[in-house]
Parts: sequence; C-alpha cells; structure tokens
Amino acid sequence: MPIDFQLSENQLALQAAARSFATNVMKDIRPLVNAISDPAERFQATRPHHKAAVEAGLVNGLFPKEFGGSDVSTLDFALAAEEFCTQDVSLAGTLLGTGLGTKPLIWFGTEEQKKRFLPDFIEDGTRLAALAFTDTVGGANFDSPDPSCGVQTFARLEGDEWVINGKKHYTTNGSGWDGKGCHLFAVVCRTDPSKGAGDSLAIIMVPGATPGISVDGILEPTGHKASIAPRIHFDNVRVPASNILGRPGDGVAMVTQNFAWTAALIGAACVGVMRSAFEIARDWACRDTRSGPHPVIDYPVIGYKFADMKMKIEACRYMTWKACQQFDLSRGKEQELAVMTKVFTSETCVEVVYDAMKIVGVDSYQKSHPLMDLMNDALCFPLYDGGNMGARRRQLHGIIRDPSYDPLTAPFARY
Repeated sequence: MPIDFQLSENQLALQAAARSFATNVMKDIRPLVNAISDPAERFQATRPHHKAAVEAGLVNGLFPKEFGGSDVSTLDFALAAEEFCTQDVSLAGTLLGTGLGTKPLIWFGTEEQKKRFLPDFIEDGTRLAALAFTDTVGGANFDSPDPSCGVQTFARLEGDEWVINGKKHYTTNGSGWDGKGCHLFAVVCRTDPSKGAGDSLAIIMVPGATPGISVDGILEPTGHKASIAPRIHFDNVRVPASNILGRPGDGVAMVTQNFAWTAALIGAACVGVMRSAFEIARDWACRDTRSGPHPVIDYPVIGYKFADMKMKIEACRYMTWKACQQFDLSRGKEQELAVMTKVFTSETCVEVVYDAMKIVGVDSYQKSHPLMDLMNDALCFPLYDGGNMGARRRQLHGIIRDPSYDPLTAPFARY
C-alpha cells in the first residue's frame, strides 16, 4: 500500500466528534479548575466531563472488543487526544492513566485475568485504573540489574498470596474520584530483593479496595492542574498469587511497552497544546497594533516566527501519526520511533509555546493569561512519563548501542 496521510472516513468522523466534544464539553475546564485551589477538588471537578467522555464511547476504546470495548487503535486515539488537548490536557491524562493501568493486563494477561478484571470497566466506564510505577526514591532506573538499585517496592510470595510493600508517587488516578483509591492498580514491584530487574521485576494487578492501600497526600504540579498525582502506600497488601502478569522478570518488557504506547500518544497532546498556543497568538497578532499603524502580524519578523511555529507543529503531528501507526502494526514491539516522538514533540512544544509568548510579549507572562497556562502544561511534557533526560534518552541510547541495531528500523520497520 502506498504511503498515505489521508484519513479514512471513520477517522475523519472520529476527529470531528472529538473536536466537537472538546469545543462544547471541555471548553469550561480551564476556567473551572483555575478557580479552585485544592488539587483534589480540581480533579473531582472534571468528573462530569469524564462521565461525558464515557457516554461518548471514548473510554470504551481502551478495551478489547471481546470484552465489550471498541479497541480503538493508538493512531485513532491520537486523533482524539490532539483535539482534547487544544482545550485541556488533564482529562486526556485521566483517560491515559486508566490506559496505563489496564494495557499491561490487556497485552500480557491471561484470559482468566482479563475476564476477572476488565468487565468492571465496561460495566462502569467512570471507574479509574492506575499504574503504580514511580517509587518515592525515583523510577528512571526501574530496569537496573543491580539488586541494590532500581524498584524498591517488593512483593514476597507467602503461600498462595503476594504480599506487597512499598511507596509510590505520581500515581495518576491513584486516589480515585473519592480520594480513597482507584478501582484497580497495576503495581510495578520486584519479587526478590536479591535479584535485579531482569529476574525479579513484575506487574501485579491489585484491586483498589484491597486492605493495606492508603492515599498519603496529593502532589501539586504547576500545570496539568486537573490531573491527580497522589502518593500511594502499599502496606502488607495481600492479593492472590494468580494476580501477577507473566512471570518475575517479565515486568521490564511490560513496562517498556506500556511507556512506548504513552510516548507516542504524548506527541498528540503536545500538538494539541501547540495548536492552541499558535491560534491564541495569531488571533492577538491579527487585531493588536501595539499602538502602531498596522496589526502586529503584518510585520515580517512576526510573520516569519509564525511560519516557523507552524512548520514545527506539522512536523510533530506527522511524526506522531507515524509512531502511533508503527506501534499498532508491530503490536508494540517497535518502540524507537515512539520514544523519539515523545522527546522531540515535548521539547518542541515548549519552544512553540514560548515563541507564542514572545510574540504577545510580557502580557502573556501574567498568571491569568491563557498562554501562561499552556506553558505550565508544556513544561511538564519533557519531565513526566519518563523524563527525557533520565529515562527516554537513556532508552534511545540503549537501542542505538545494541549490536543488532538497524539505523533504518525507525523509518522503514518491517513487521
């Protein structure tokens, strides 16, 4: 089939529906949450918007058709995410958080495990899942072969139960809507403190109502204001031995694939934020003269800056589409382009939003200005979901230095 960036009729319909949802349903999220000081209350304020997304079938797309979902492709999810993030990044983050908590189960779980956990989310799409990944001591070296390093949340096998102990933070959705815990956790842990990640890293599915789970405070980021980032403690949390996905040691591949999925999708979020910044700055430049004889946009120094911004936005969009399609076609096995997309689009997003602020000038630095909101959101992209320095570039370095590395895999992968 020839290379074709033409969206199908179904994709155009999905894009239009997502744009309508963002414009009509999500438009009040930013002013709503900006008026609320408490981070938990800000998150709860988006519950009606999340419910509307459920009713629109947007959450259903995360789950396989055989369990009642619609199994939306990563590329199609990106089309919707871009539209959402022109209005607000937090709701998309909540949806992505449930994906992070359930995709390991969908990709690596047994049929019995899927039948046990997935129907709950089809029955009530407002239920939340979370990936309990980042230990409070850090998560960049989760795959360390050194037993003294890496993940410090441990699960020991006692009879037919895993007993889990550890402290996590930045656990998106982990508090649930009621502040007591989400419906289901995918807990990244090690099963043997004497073994490195390659022999002991695991993901264990833990229902949120299990005794021993507690929410120990909420972190408060500068941007992504309506996302929730709680600290979660697991104190002698007991679950059946059958709740582990695969075997100890399999967790490295599971975590890597999970974060490759989000890496590709973060590109779409970045494009949405850049689009919004571009449109805000262009609208201002078309009507403001700064006390001069012409609108600001008439001056080449401004027009050329807009041209540069637009080229960056388009480049990021098509890189994102390619990465998402490649992830889908390879069933998550090809990850280089996804990781590159996360690094490139997130850092470009900061550049583009700052360019928009430079055009508007010092007024954009006011706390109440929409570009300031967008900058606070953009600054998070290079830092979260595997920081570009601590995790993502290290991933790329590992891929590139592998003796079997093929430099043409990213653009010309064969499946």
